Amino acid sequence: EKVQTAFDVVLTGFEDGKKIPVIQKIRQYKEMGLLEAKNFVEDAPSVVKEDLEQEEADKITKELELVGGKVEIQ
Repeated sequence: EKVQTAFDVVLTGFEDGKKIPVIQKIRQYKEMGLLEAKNFVEDAPSVVKEDLEQEEADKITKELELVGGKVEIQ
């Protein structure tokens, strides 16, 4: 059995009323303009970061969840 060593962080949505903080947080990770980040968040599920180590994936997940993002690690 292969042990997973690379993880993708996927934004699956956001809590009601939390779109703006999620967009702001996504911009920190994705280097996107405001409209681009807004579309990225609204079009979820969207891959935030790929091929991360578990620790980094967990960190990004926590940060996004703190501002109201719904996140999966795949």
